[in-house]
Amino acid sequence: MWLQQRLKSLPGLLSSSWLRRLLIGLLLFLMFYWYLGTERRWKFFGDSGMPGGAAGQCLLSEIHRWNSLVDRGEGLYSTSEEQLDTPFVSGNGHILIDIDSNKLWVASSSQPGSAPVHQTEYSPRFGVHLEGKRAEAQATMLWFRKGSVLSVRCASPAAPQSPRDCITIREEFIAHRSRPNVYVQRIHISNPSDRAAILDVSSEISYGNKFSTSVENLESREIILSSGRVSVENNRIILVVVISKKMNNRIQVSAKSEYTDNILSVVWTSGPIESSKSEETFSALKDGAKKELGELLTASVDELIVDHQQAWMDLFISGVEMRKITDSNTPSSRTVNTTLYYILSSSIAPLLDQRLSGEERSSLESSLNYADHCFSGHATMHAENLWPERVSSTAQILQLFTLWTLTLQKRGCKVLVAAGAHGAMQGMVLSFGGLQFTENHLQFQADPDVLHNSYALRGIHYNQDLINLAVLLDMEGKPFLHLSVKPQEKPVKLYACEAGCLNDPVELTSEMKGHIFPVMVTQPITPLLYISTDLRHLQDLRHTLHLKAILAHEEHMANSSYTTSTVVPVLNPSSGARLPARMRKDAVTPVMLLDLHNAMHTLTQCWCAGSKLLTSNYVVWNDYHPYNYYVIQTCRVTVDGYITL
Repeated sequence: MWLQQRLKSLPGLLSSSWLRRLLIGLLLFLMFYWYLGTERRWKFFGDSGMPGGAAGQCLLSEIHRWNSLVDRGEGLYSTSEEQLDTPFVSGNGHILIDIDSNKLWVASSSQPGSAPVHQTEYSPRFGVHLEGKRAEAQATMLWFRKGSVLSVRCASPAAPQSPRDCITIREEFIAHRSRPNVYVQRIHISNPSDRAAILDVSSEISYGNKFSTSVENLESREIILSSGRVSVENNRIILVVVISKKMNNRIQVSAKSEYTDNILSVVWTSGPIESSKSEETFSALKDGAKKELGELLTASVDELIVDHQQAWMDLFISGVEMRKITDSNTPSSRTVNTTLYYILSSSIAPLLDQRLSGEERSSLESSLNYADHCFSGHATMHAENLWPERVSSTAQILQLFTLWTLTLQKRGCKVLVAAGAHGAMQGMVLSFGGLQFTENHLQFQADPDVLHNSYALRGIHYNQDLINLAVLLDMEGKPFLHLSVKPQEKPVKLYACEAGCLNDPVELTSEMKGHIFPVMVTQPITPLLYISTDLRHLQDLRHTLHLKAILAHEEHMANSSYTTSTVVPVLNPSSGARLPARMRKDAVTPVMLLDLHNAMHTLTQCWCAGSKLLTSNYVVWNDYHPYNYYVIQTCRVTVDGYITL
């Protein structure tokens, strides 16, 4: 009886709006809880967005140190939760280390323009793992300005009490910039817990059938000798010899202490050879590698790392900075810096070679300081194949390097390609903004129609000076040019003038405030800025440009935005007429077109004659030489000798 009464009252209870909302909310919560699953529920309701609980919280505090570097565009990182489809590599043009796939790539030539295009079966990374770990969280960062890959792993032991009990394993992987045969793996282990930590060390080797390994002695130390071959074209082979410092198989880190070590490796390779010469070539490579590793083991590792980092920072004195992007076709700061890093990692640096003779060094530096005719053609800023948003493998990096090398060689930059990594950086910076060296000056020939983006080109070599050129926007969004020169010991002797050079050239100084130039657009189009060491040359230049008009940038944009959408040159092959030159500002202004459009309601025919455009009751004076073949789309009028409605 009691149950029947309660069932009869159920419809009344369900009629209550608040109770219906409560039941619906509870149902949605249960569905959401079921959808999350065990792993997602941990991440959603736990204190950390990282998996592994205590290990995840530990990792968050570690990668927090990287955020400022990433925000400044000096690197990028990937975690298990936010994975980037980006190769994490370190290279110097002779070798390239792919950290993710644990593969070594080598070059077959030491000539500039060649790259480490041959993948070996050697695994260069030594693995360091905590015994009896319960969970592990990992993140990896590509550090552009230091030329290295950083890895941090937080491993929680079997019974962690808090994130402070996690063992932190920090590693840095370096293909040395100025010592092309050297590869370094740095290891730092931190144990803040109250108990000792035991870690296993393994070489993670999967040599296949083309590599072998053995343990040998070098003076009083044990070393690991690995050797193998890579097959190349014409039935030839490349021999590869890698000698590394031998690590203990186990590392014990006492409670509340830290452990640091460096694994030094030397990679020697041959050029393509016949198989019959492999034995004598191998012997020579082995002896050379042993000698170099012996020198490294007696040197200061800290100094070795400082030399490497300084070499990379010197490279990144030059570069591209994206300030403000207003369209989807312009590459982001991340895309630009990642591309620069990949190309530099694939390029040798002959200027850092201690064996380079004084004459050879002087020749390379001369070509670097004034690369005549580089970069010819239009700017590469919007060339998506040269500045790709996504590069997902080492093979794609090497394809990109080949494309950049070919582009620079075909655009007048062969001398920069010969200068290796330093030249590649200069060529890429020049190409990005459309800068070109001529016999007497450096000219900035960017397309005035794409100056709505704000960016800076820094570290442009001009003789002994370094120039920084920026395209900036004022409060109204109008572009202007900012030019500065890096302070040097010797006084600066450079001059600059804007498009047309009608105003007297400005003498550039190394003052911090720099110099500001307006963006002027000439008809026909000429460079937006000229820079030269020769004042007289710039003064004479204005008389040789033969311009029809000079417009402020906003006036040019107002006119071009109308004419590009309403007046389109068309060539009629049957008439034998030429495609006309670019129309002057005052040829057909927007006002004239508007008036003509309004008048066409009453017109039936008009025609081109002499220097004026005539209609039956309407005349538009035009001091531009007329042409017959064009289309006024807004008026839907086709001109073919006559303009017919």
